[in-house]
Amino acid sequence: MSKDFKVNVNTTFQFDYEKESIPQLDAVSIETNKFHILHQNKPYKAEIISSNFNQKCYTIKVNHNTYSVTISNKLDMLIMAMGFEVGATKHVNTIKAPMPGLILEIFVVVGQSVKENDNILILGAMKMENSFLSPRDGVIKSISVIIGDAVVKGQLLIEFE
Repeated sequence: MSKDFKVNVNTTFQFDYEKESIPQLDAVSIETNKFHILHQNKPYKAEIISSNFNQKCYTIKVNHNTYSVTISNKLDMLIMAMGFEVGATKHVNTIKAPMPGLILEIFVVVGQSVKENDNILILGAMKMENSFLSPRDGVIKSISVIIGDAVVKGQLLIEFE
């Protein structure tokens, strides 16, 4: 059986759901964002406190306990299995050479604050100039190359704090 949804609660508990099982949940809306739920013959009051629909993150209060809930669908699970995530570039702490080449220009210095998409350096490879832009806002922690250096694929170029 394939799982259509993964529900992660407080980054600790994970539940798998199939699309067909969702209508079987015994939940009744009693007000906007408030629900009465019956599970194993026990009643629960649930309320959606906050929601971020784009990130699929919700804060839900059940009885007197508050939970952080994240819901992933099949596409989200496939993207994560491939090693990608929405917004993953925001967590990049290093920039490495994607190919062998020659460092032509460096536009930053150690300790400099940069904004996302600021020009960081230019790598010449295969008769082309490849501009590297900052993947996120941050501070330059180290620069492992100088202008004129020949680099190999995977070599560390820039590190963020």
